[in-house]
Amino acid sequence: MKPIALFCQHPQAQVWQEDIAALMSQAQLVAWPQVNPAVRYAIVWSPTQAFFDAHPHLELVFNMGAGVDALLKLRLPPKARLVRIEDGGMAVQMAEYVSHAVIRHFRELDVYAQTSAAAQWTQRRPRLRTEFPVGIMGLGVLGSRVAEAVRQFDFPVVGWSRNPREMEGVQCFHGEAQFGDFLAATRILVCMVPLTPQTRGILNHAHLSQLQAGGYVINVARGDHLVEEDLLALLASGHLAGATLDVTRTEPLPADHPLWQDPRVTITPHISAQTMVSVSIAQMVEKIAAAQRGETPDGVVDPVRGY
Repeated sequence: MKPIALFCQHPQAQVWQEDIAALMSQAQLVAWPQVNPAVRYAIVWSPTQAFFDAHPHLELVFNMGAGVDALLKLRLPPKARLVRIEDGGMAVQMAEYVSHAVIRHFRELDVYAQTSAAAQWTQRRPRLRTEFPVGIMGLGVLGSRVAEAVRQFDFPVVGWSRNPREMEGVQCFHGEAQFGDFLAATRILVCMVPLTPQTRGILNHAHLSQLQAGGYVINVARGDHLVEEDLLALLASGHLAGATLDVTRTEPLPADHPLWQDPRVTITPHISAQTMVSVSIAQMVEKIAAAQRGETPDGVVDPVRGY
């Protein structure tokens, strides 16, 4: 296998480097700031423009995370194709996280946590699942897995995607023309779309106002999807009942940010689905082999669409 360049700005960078070296034992690993201008493949996490400028002959660039929006802002070498890891062990994690958030809200477990902390034995009236349809915005690999998981708990599930999709047990909407109908059919909204110029700020006052009364927002995609001020305003008005946010516009979220102050908002530090290195590397090996056979690897990003 040809030399592979590595750029990893991540708390576990050293562990990742060791795992990649072990799983790609036939490759020479060139870890930034080392440079080998001849390399054709790169594995990256939050790379800089200088990294790409130093490797002008790259052909495949593998992104260790699910989102590629930050990479598309950089100037890649002319022959470089950006490749996504379609799952990387993240789908089941995302399904766990979203299912937990949906059930925690529906069963009012957040309220029970507060009454328990106050040593109060207070039962609440059971709620009907039929009154809490879950809308999955984005039906890609991860979104589809989440929709399947939520269905197992007998919630009505609706889905929205850019292009037509069909899923058993899921009422599917697509395109701009049906986006309003999707929102109107949703009480618990799960955002799983890629971040593109078209989806930046898509969770805004105008759209969130179209959710059913008492709506709930779960954002596990990107912080820039959400207009945070609009969320807070709709919480204050009572139209929204709460939110679970795994991503925020600024990460880490500043300690004085008003989102921390609202007890109806649950915040986690971008952990809903974390890359499993061994699974991801196995995918990369297959994709590199496909490219060497002259085939187009799965997961190549369309820079115009942004995913």
